[in-house]
Amino acid sequence: MKHYFLSFALLICCLSFGQNNTIPAGEKLVYTASYNMSGILTDIAQVKMETSEVKTSKNTLLRLKCTAATYKKWDNFFKIRDLYESYVNPNTLVPYLYKRDISEGGYYKFMQYKYNHKTKLVKSLKRKRRKDGVKWDENNTVKIGANTKDLVSTLYNIRNLDIYKAKPGDSQDFTVLFDNKETVITVKYISKETISTNIGKKECYKLAIAIKGSDILKGTNANLIWLTADENKILVFAKFKIPVGNGELKIVSATGLKS
Repeated sequence: MKHYFLSFALLICCLSFGQNNTIPAGEKLVYTASYNMSGILTDIAQVKMETSEVKTSKNTLLRLKCTAATYKKWDNFFKIRDLYESYVNPNTLVPYLYKRDISEGGYYKFMQYKYNHKTKLVKSLKRKRRKDGVKWDENNTVKIGANTKDLVSTLYNIRNLDIYKAKPGDSQDFTVLFDNKETVITVKYISKETISTNIGKKECYKLAIAIKGSDILKGTNANLIWLTADENKILVFAKFKIPVGNGELKIVSATGLKS
């Protein structure tokens, strides 16, 4: 298991964009992330997804914050402290600012995107740090498509889709900016399925995720997510298969939901 642990968890949850009728400020979703270690699925980290209202001098934004941290007993083996956050328009979930700050097993990387949607340009800052503590910055300007979003804002936009209209086998491509490159994600609707979770038995939409031109996710229909088939459409369970193994994401608690 190497860098970008939270990226793997989030990449399996990406879809599209729409008017925000679902995501409120003050929502908090907590998950346990498990990883297959020597043939045994082991709980190694906690993942949190939280929303909050942020006021600036000109606007009121919605902060979408995702964090991952290994449980203390695993810190000596492979310590993870990851932060992903996107500051978006609360009505449309269109992002203005995105930050990724990851620390995994001694590896550190910081990314920041500042959006100009009129020009379809993103000002990107990448910061890395050597083991001796020396940091260096790399600035870029990236041209993006009209519908390209970052990982976090894309993740939250899924819950504003009318998934109930989809038929089994329906699929669509969506574009996410990741590491200064536009990445195309294919999402396929599989079926409805009722599963037992820590927050009760839930009827869910079952979806398969694939990434074009990348080996981050392995297998056909091997990377699956289950979203509640209600107005909240929260992620309650996921399975993922990556080059260095496979794992799961299970919900622990959900508070502050809009409905």
